[in-house]
Amino acid sequence: MKDLWIVIIGMGLGSFALRFVFLGLVGDRAMPDWLLRHLRYTAVAVMPALVAPLVIWPSATGGETDPLRLAAAAAALIVGYITKSLYGAVGAGAAVMISGAWLPF
Repeated sequence: MKDLWIVIIGMGLGSFALRFVFLGLVGDRAMPDWLLRHLRYTAVAVMPALVAPLVIWPSATGGETDPLRLAAAAAALIVGYITKSLYGAVGAGAAVMISGAWLPF
């Protein structure tokens, strides 16, 4: 139990330190253009990194690839690419997952 609290406190301090670097130290200064250009792609890199393991190795199926999850990911990718909307992509993926749950696979 003591180890758990050490990890939780350490993660909290690390998270605070990372945010403080950008908000506390650099928050009142203009950032260079090259840094702002790279920060624009953070969400584009983080979303697939969070979703890809859940699509390819879902724990709900014991790590086996599921055609329904692949179809939902493809629908989200296509709608997101066409509309350039994160909410549209998430909605399309959710719609395929919900409607696909009713289909016998």
